Amino acid sequence: MINMFMLMGMPGMTEMLIIAFIVLLLFGGKKLPELMKGLGKGIKEFNNAKASIETEVKESMKEIDDKK
Repeated sequence: MINMFMLMGMPGMTEMLIIAFIVLLLFGGKKLPELMKGLGKGIKEFNNAKASIETEVKESMKEIDDKK
């Protein structure tokens, strides 16, 4: 199954246009900005959480090194 996905590769320009057209048909022109805004907020929250976890891990590693 994994080999099938490796053979398919990344979608080209034609596939991306088809996907964009389908999304536009499903959500409409008026809902699309709201959808993108929500997606942007979700990505921003994810990156903030990731940075917070990285900071906590680095601080914990520093504390462990200081104890040694």
